[in-house]
Amino acid sequence: MRILYGVQGTGNGHLSRARVMAKALKKHNVDVDFFFSGRQASQFFDMQCFGDYQVQSGLTFATQSGRVSVPKTAMQNSLLALMNDIRALDLSRYDVVLNDFEPVSAWAAKRQGIPSIGVSHQAALKFAVPKVGDNWFNDMLLNYFAPVDIALGCHWHHFGFPILPPFVEVDGDVSHCLQKIIVYLPFEAADDIVALLSPFDDYQFAVFHGSEPSQAPPEHIQWSGFNRDGFKHKLAQSGGVISSAGFELASEALTLGKKLLVKPLHGQFEQLSNVAALELLGAADSMTFLDSQALRRWLKSPMPAPIDYPQVGDSLVPWLLQGRWHERQQLCDSLWGQMQLPESWRKKSP
Repeated sequence: MRILYGVQGTGNGHLSRARVMAKALKKHNVDVDFFFSGRQASQFFDMQCFGDYQVQSGLTFATQSGRVSVPKTAMQNSLLALMNDIRALDLSRYDVVLNDFEPVSAWAAKRQGIPSIGVSHQAALKFAVPKVGDNWFNDMLLNYFAPVDIALGCHWHHFGFPILPPFVEVDGDVSHCLQKIIVYLPFEAADDIVALLSPFDDYQFAVFHGSEPSQAPPEHIQWSGFNRDGFKHKLAQSGGVISSAGFELASEALTLGKKLLVKPLHGQFEQLSNVAALELLGAADSMTFLDSQALRRWLKSPMPAPIDYPQVGDSLVPWLLQGRWHERQQLCDSLWGQMQLPESWRKKSP
């Protein structure tokens, strides 16, 4: 079986899941090529595990001041370029397209009659899981942004549906230094983050951000660009995480037993829904803006117990190779059966 694996490159969550799958596919000697879209080729990093991958522009969402900007999104995307990329992608060599919410390969597979299987967090939002902002536009986005024949969603809880657990790969050297906090707020202005953290000089904040603040931050704020290995090491040693409400980083924090404070990207249906799910499970605190009072309360909160999610990729790849792709309930039940959810989660429903 030869696979093209299409991955949405906006943000780092889809890439984290693809890295887990790349290792599982290699372990089973699967012939796979990777295809990425959603950011410029020069903006990808730590990509060695994907081999000789391809990159196209695809579609992405532009942000400004912590929220989705519709005008900037419209200016930065070209539907004509997207259509040209879809037509240009030749899938004749492949038996199936594996897809993580990536539009070019999804629509190319639909156009060329190649079977497609979606594996994404977005696919879980097609079920009646906790959601915020569920409207016709978001339904259209979930169904038509990257359409696939079979959709497998992943979430922190199955909520009674055939949903996979998260795909998580964390640093094994774990400790909990309560005074060390990881900060990943990529959609917020650098100076606003410094202003939020500056009063809390009893803590050490490791901030990962794509921009530099206008002035050097105080000594208790360590500022750096994003580096996957460095980030994972600091995450494993930290006492907590302040982040946007993306799915993969929250999954890693839950697995490591790190307390979590999230600030969603406003106007982004997935992140708002993630906050709803985390709050229902009692798994994180949230803030709607960079709120120093919310941060003060959260810093004093206790550490949660870690959640031992199974290695989803190691079960998913054999299922994929068997070819019975409509039979997903047994796969999901088997994976959730390998772990024990927190007692407080077990009867949770949306």
